[in-house]
Amino acid sequence: QLQACGGGLVQAGGSLRISCAASGRDFRSSALGWFRQVPGKKRDFVAVILESGITAYTDSVRGRFTISRDNAKNTVTLQMNSLSPEDTAVYYCVADIHDYGSRRGEEYEYWGQGTQVTVSS
Repeated sequence: QLQACGGGLVQAGGSLRISCAASGRDFRSSALGWFRQVPGKKRDFVAVILESGITAYTDSVRGRFTISRDNAKNTVTLQMNSLSPEDTAVYYCVADIHDYGSRRGEEYEYWGQGTQVTVSS
């Protein structure tokens, strides 16, 4: 029900935009967000946007990444600028029907399949 797209390979300092399309239910009242994972590590919170439009970011991406949503299209987008090799990961879009905006992965009921973002040095 969450389909992410837009990942790829980019050089350090570059930009990339990843999007996630939701289907099967109405996510307009849900918190939508992104987590990322590198091999051998747990999935980490990246950003979230509430139904109200309030956003939150992990410290390492604040000021470089921007999360936005289009409720009419049932999509969430993550604009990533000034990318560094440390941003390399599989990025997962998530949805929390209770609109909590938690940084804990277990609070999200829906997960997309993930999209690979690779930043070369």
